[in-house]
Amino acid sequence: MTAVAAIGVDAGSTAFKLVAIDAAGVILSASIEPAHPKLEAQAERLLALVRARFPEAEAAPLVATGYGRKRIPARAAVTEITCHARGSFFHLKRPHLLIDVGGQDTKAIRVGAEGEVLDFAMNDKCAAGTGRFLEVILARLAVPLAEVALHTAGAEPAVTVSNTCTVFAESEVVSLLAEGAPLEGVLRGLHESLASRVAQLAGRFVDDPRIGLSGGVALNPAMRAALTVAVGRPIEVVPDPQLVGALGAALSALLTKAGNPATR
Repeated sequence: MTAVAAIGVDAGSTAFKLVAIDAAGVILSASIEPAHPKLEAQAERLLALVRARFPEAEAAPLVATGYGRKRIPARAAVTEITCHARGSFFHLKRPHLLIDVGGQDTKAIRVGAEGEVLDFAMNDKCAAGTGRFLEVILARLAVPLAEVALHTAGAEPAVTVSNTCTVFAESEVVSLLAEGAPLEGVLRGLHESLASRVAQLAGRFVDDPRIGLSGGVALNPAMRAALTVAVGRPIEVVPDPQLVGALGAALSALLTKAGNPATR
Protein backbone atom coordinates (compact mmCIF):
# COMPACT_ATOMS: atom_id res chain seq x y z
CA MET A 1 0.00 0.00 0.00
CA THR A 2 1.25 3.49 -0.87
CA ALA A 3 2.26 5.47 2.20
CA VAL A 4 0.74 8.78 3.31
CA ALA A 5 3.36 11.50 2.95
CA ALA A 6 1.36 14.60 3.92
CA ILE A 7 -2.07 15.76 5.07
CA GLY A 8 -3.99 18.90 4.17
CA VAL A 9 -7.02 20.41 5.88
CA ASP A 10 -9.28 23.08 4.41
CA ALA A 11 -11.39 24.38 7.28
CA GLY A 12 -13.86 26.37 5.21
CA SER A 13 -16.82 28.47 6.25
CA THR A 14 -19.40 25.89 5.27
CA ALA A 15 -17.45 22.67 4.63
CA PHE A 16 -14.51 20.91 6.25
CA LYS A 17 -12.21 19.03 3.86
CA LEU A 18 -9.26 16.76 4.64
CA VAL A 19 -6.99 14.90 2.23
CA ALA A 20 -4.04 12.57 2.72
CA ILE A 21 -1.60 12.29 -0.19
CA ASP A 22 1.40 10.20 -1.13
CA ALA A 23 4.80 11.60 -2.07
CA ALA A 24 3.63 12.19 -5.67
CA GLY A 25 0.60 14.21 -4.56
CA VAL A 26 -1.95 11.49 -5.30
CA ILE A 27 -4.93 11.59 -2.93
CA LEU A 28 -5.13 8.40 -0.87
CA SER A 29 -7.95 9.45 1.44
CA ALA A 30 -10.42 12.33 1.45
CA SER A 31 -13.24 13.57 3.69
CA ILE A 32 -15.84 16.32 3.14
CA GLU A 33 -18.24 17.30 5.91
CA PRO A 34 -20.30 20.35 6.87
CA ALA A 35 -18.08 22.59 8.99
CA HIS A 36 -18.71 22.09 12.70
CA PRO A 37 -18.42 24.99 15.18
CA LYS A 38 -15.92 22.87 17.13
CA LEU A 39 -13.36 22.59 14.34
CA GLU A 40 -10.66 21.23 16.60
CA ALA A 41 -12.76 18.19 17.53
CA GLN A 42 -13.80 17.67 13.92
CA ALA A 43 -10.19 17.75 12.77
CA GLU A 44 -9.10 15.36 15.52
CA ARG A 45 -11.83 12.86 14.62
CA LEU A 46 -11.09 12.87 10.87
CA LEU A 47 -7.34 12.69 11.46
CA ALA A 48 -7.87 9.69 13.72
CA LEU A 49 -9.73 7.91 10.92
CA VAL A 50 -6.87 8.52 8.49
CA ARG A 51 -4.24 7.42 10.99
CA ALA A 52 -6.19 4.27 11.82
CA ARG A 53 -6.13 3.31 8.15
CA PHE A 54 -2.60 4.56 7.46
CA PRO A 55 -0.47 4.23 10.63
CA GLU A 56 2.46 6.08 9.01
CA ALA A 57 0.20 9.15 8.73
CA GLU A 58 0.91 9.79 12.42
CA ALA A 59 4.27 11.25 11.38
CA ALA A 60 3.04 12.96 8.20
CA PRO A 61 3.23 16.77 8.21
CA LEU A 62 -0.09 18.60 8.33
CA VAL A 63 -0.86 22.03 6.84
CA ALA A 64 -4.18 23.81 7.29
CA THR A 65 -5.93 26.43 5.16
CA GLY A 66 -9.36 28.09 5.07
CA TYR A 67 -11.15 30.37 7.50
CA GLY A 68 -10.51 28.10 10.46
CA ARG A 69 -6.89 27.26 9.62
CA LYS A 70 -5.45 28.87 12.74
CA ARG A 71 -7.61 26.66 14.94
CA ILE A 72 -6.12 23.47 13.53
CA PRO A 73 -2.97 22.08 15.22
CA ALA A 74 -0.83 21.99 12.09
CA ARG A 75 2.81 22.50 11.09
CA ALA A 76 1.77 25.64 9.19
CA ALA A 77 -1.34 27.67 8.35
CA VAL A 78 -1.34 28.79 4.70
CA THR A 79 -3.79 31.14 3.01
CA GLU A 80 -6.48 29.65 0.82
CA ILE A 81 -5.28 31.75 -2.13
CA THR A 82 -1.89 29.99 -2.12
CA CYS A 83 -3.41 26.55 -1.48
CA HIS A 84 -6.04 26.83 -4.20
CA ALA A 85 -3.36 27.90 -6.67
CA ARG A 86 -1.18 24.90 -5.75
CA GLY A 87 -4.05 22.46 -5.81
CA SER A 88 -5.41 23.56 -9.18
CA PHE A 89 -1.93 23.70 -10.75
CA PHE A 90 -1.31 20.12 -9.66
CA HIS A 91 -4.20 19.07 -11.88
CA LEU A 92 -4.03 21.55 -14.78
CA LYS A 93 -0.21 21.62 -15.10
CA ARG A 94 -0.04 25.05 -16.74
CA PRO A 95 -0.74 28.75 -16.09
CA HIS A 96 -4.45 29.50 -15.74
CA LEU A 97 -7.13 31.55 -14.11
CA LEU A 98 -8.83 29.71 -11.27
CA ILE A 99 -12.36 30.72 -10.33
CA ASP A 100 -13.31 29.25 -6.95
CA VAL A 101 -16.92 29.76 -5.90
CA GLY A 102 -17.08 28.82 -2.25
CA GLY A 103 -19.79 28.93 0.38
CA GLN A 104 -18.81 32.32 1.80
CA ASP A 105 -16.51 33.89 -0.78
CA THR A 106 -15.54 33.78 -4.43
CA LYS A 107 -11.94 33.98 -5.61
CA ALA A 108 -10.37 34.64 -9.00
CA ILE A 109 -6.68 33.64 -8.93
CA ARG A 110 -4.12 34.03 -11.69
CA VAL A 111 -1.81 31.03 -11.37
CA GLY A 112 1.68 31.16 -12.88
CA ALA A 113 3.90 28.67 -14.64
CA GLU A 114 5.11 27.11 -11.36
CA GLY A 115 1.80 27.18 -9.51
CA GLU A 116 2.52 30.54 -7.90
CA VAL A 117 -0.06 33.26 -7.32
CA LEU A 118 0.42 36.13 -9.78
CA ASP A 119 -2.67 38.13 -8.83
CA PHE A 120 -6.10 37.60 -7.35
CA ALA A 121 -9.45 39.21 -6.65
CA MET A 122 -11.82 38.13 -3.91
CA ASN A 123 -15.40 38.81 -2.87
CA ASP A 124 -15.89 38.06 0.81
CA LYS A 125 -18.23 40.90 1.79
CA CYS A 126 -21.58 39.49 0.72
CA ALA A 127 -23.09 36.05 0.04
CA ALA A 128 -24.69 37.32 -3.20
CA GLY A 129 -21.67 36.34 -5.29
CA THR A 130 -21.06 32.98 -3.62
CA GLY A 131 -22.44 29.47 -3.53
CA ARG A 132 -24.46 30.42 -0.47
CA PHE A 133 -26.67 32.56 -2.73
CA LEU A 134 -27.86 29.49 -4.64
CA GLU A 135 -27.89 27.22 -1.59
CA VAL A 136 -30.30 29.45 0.33
CA ILE A 137 -32.73 30.02 -2.52
CA LEU A 138 -32.71 26.44 -3.82
CA ALA A 139 -33.53 25.28 -0.29
CA ARG A 140 -36.40 27.78 -0.16
CA LEU A 141 -37.72 26.41 -3.46
CA ALA A 142 -37.24 22.78 -2.31
CA VAL A 143 -35.19 22.04 -5.45
CA PRO A 144 -32.35 19.54 -4.81
CA LEU A 145 -29.04 20.33 -6.50
CA ALA A 146 -29.26 17.06 -8.43
CA GLU A 147 -32.48 18.28 -10.12
CA VAL A 148 -31.36 21.80 -11.05
CA ALA A 149 -29.93 20.82 -14.44
CA LEU A 150 -33.21 19.11 -15.38
CA HIS A 151 -35.18 22.26 -14.56
CA THR A 152 -32.85 24.59 -16.48
CA ALA A 153 -32.17 22.44 -19.54
CA GLY A 154 -35.36 23.42 -21.39
CA ALA A 155 -36.12 26.37 -23.63
CA GLU A 156 -37.86 28.40 -20.91
CA PRO A 157 -36.37 31.93 -21.01
CA ALA A 158 -34.66 33.27 -17.91
CA VAL A 159 -36.72 35.35 -15.51
CA THR A 160 -34.68 38.30 -14.32
CA VAL A 161 -33.86 38.29 -10.60
CA SER A 162 -32.83 41.88 -9.92
CA ASN A 163 -31.94 41.81 -6.22
CA THR A 164 -28.28 41.17 -5.46
CA CYS A 165 -28.83 40.62 -1.73
CA THR A 166 -29.45 36.96 -0.91
CA VAL A 167 -32.24 37.76 1.56
CA PHE A 168 -34.05 40.13 -0.79
CA ALA A 169 -33.48 37.84 -3.78
CA GLU A 170 -35.14 35.01 -1.86
CA SER A 171 -38.21 37.19 -1.26
CA GLU A 172 -38.20 38.32 -4.90
CA VAL A 173 -38.12 34.73 -6.15
CA VAL A 174 -41.07 33.77 -3.94
CA SER A 175 -43.01 36.77 -5.27
CA LEU A 176 -42.19 35.94 -8.88
CA LEU A 177 -43.45 32.38 -8.48
CA ALA A 178 -46.61 33.61 -6.73
CA GLU A 179 -47.24 35.88 -9.73
CA GLY A 180 -47.04 32.90 -12.08
CA ALA A 181 -43.43 32.98 -13.28
CA PRO A 182 -42.30 29.47 -14.30
CA LEU A 183 -39.93 27.74 -11.90
CA GLU A 184 -37.58 26.82 -14.76
CA GLY A 185 -37.23 30.43 -15.86
CA VAL A 186 -36.64 31.63 -12.30
CA LEU A 187 -33.93 29.03 -11.78
CA ARG A 188 -32.21 30.08 -15.01
CA GLY A 189 -32.40 33.70 -13.87
CA LEU A 190 -30.84 32.84 -10.51
CA HIS A 191 -27.91 31.09 -12.15
CA GLU A 192 -27.39 33.90 -14.65
CA SER A 193 -27.48 36.45 -11.81
CA LEU A 194 -24.77 34.64 -9.85
CA ALA A 195 -22.71 33.98 -12.99
CA SER A 196 -22.81 37.68 -13.88
CA ARG A 197 -21.40 38.69 -10.49
CA VAL A 198 -18.67 36.04 -10.62
CA ALA A 199 -17.75 37.14 -14.15
CA GLN A 200 -17.46 40.75 -12.98
CA LEU A 201 -15.02 39.67 -10.26
CA ALA A 202 -12.91 37.73 -12.75
CA GLY A 203 -13.31 40.30 -15.51
CA ARG A 204 -9.80 41.73 -15.48
CA PHE A 205 -8.30 38.25 -15.77
CA VAL A 206 -10.39 36.73 -18.58
CA ASP A 207 -7.56 37.09 -21.09
CA ASP A 208 -5.90 34.09 -19.39
CA PRO A 209 -5.61 31.22 -21.87
CA ARG A 210 -7.23 28.66 -19.60
CA ILE A 211 -9.94 28.96 -16.96
CA GLY A 212 -10.48 26.40 -14.21
CA LEU A 213 -13.46 26.19 -11.86
CA SER A 214 -13.38 24.82 -8.32
CA GLY A 215 -15.62 24.79 -5.27
CA GLY A 216 -18.91 23.03 -4.65
CA VAL A 217 -20.67 25.16 -7.28
CA ALA A 218 -18.50 23.44 -9.93
CA LEU A 219 -20.66 20.34 -9.38
CA ASN A 220 -23.73 22.24 -10.63
CA PRO A 221 -24.05 21.82 -14.43
CA ALA A 222 -26.44 24.77 -14.71
CA MET A 223 -23.93 27.03 -12.99
CA ARG A 224 -21.10 25.83 -15.22
CA ALA A 225 -23.17 26.60 -18.30
CA ALA A 226 -24.22 30.05 -17.06
CA LEU A 227 -20.68 30.97 -16.08
CA THR A 228 -19.28 29.84 -19.44
CA VAL A 229 -21.68 32.23 -21.16
CA ALA A 230 -20.97 35.04 -18.67
CA VAL A 231 -17.18 34.95 -19.12
CA GLY A 232 -17.36 34.16 -22.82
CA ARG A 233 -14.71 31.45 -22.55
CA PRO A 234 -14.63 27.67 -22.09
CA ILE A 235 -14.33 26.63 -18.45
CA GLU A 236 -12.71 23.44 -17.20
CA VAL A 237 -13.81 21.91 -13.92
CA VAL A 238 -10.76 21.07 -11.83
CA PRO A 239 -10.82 17.39 -10.76
CA ASP A 240 -12.26 16.91 -7.26
CA PRO A 241 -13.29 20.59 -7.23
CA GLN A 242 -14.28 20.65 -3.56
CA LEU A 243 -10.87 19.33 -2.50
CA VAL A 244 -8.63 21.80 -4.35
CA GLY A 245 -7.80 23.85 -1.26
CA ALA A 246 -7.15 20.82 0.94
CA LEU A 247 -4.96 19.30 -1.77
CA GLY A 248 -2.99 22.54 -1.99
CA ALA A 249 -2.53 22.45 1.78
CA ALA A 250 -1.24 18.87 1.60
CA LEU A 251 1.15 19.82 -1.21
CA SER A 252 2.35 22.69 0.98
CA ALA A 253 2.95 20.13 3.73
CA LEU A 254 5.17 18.18 1.33
CA LEU A 255 7.24 21.34 0.88
CA THR A 256 7.74 21.65 4.63
CA LYS A 257 8.75 17.99 4.75
CA ALA A 258 11.42 18.72 2.15
CA GLY A 259 12.67 21.67 4.19
CA ASN A 260 11.13 24.32 1.94
CA PRO A 261 8.75 27.05 3.12
CA ALA A 262 5.04 26.29 2.77
CA THR A 263 4.28 29.77 1.47
CA ARG A 264 5.83 32.05 -1.11
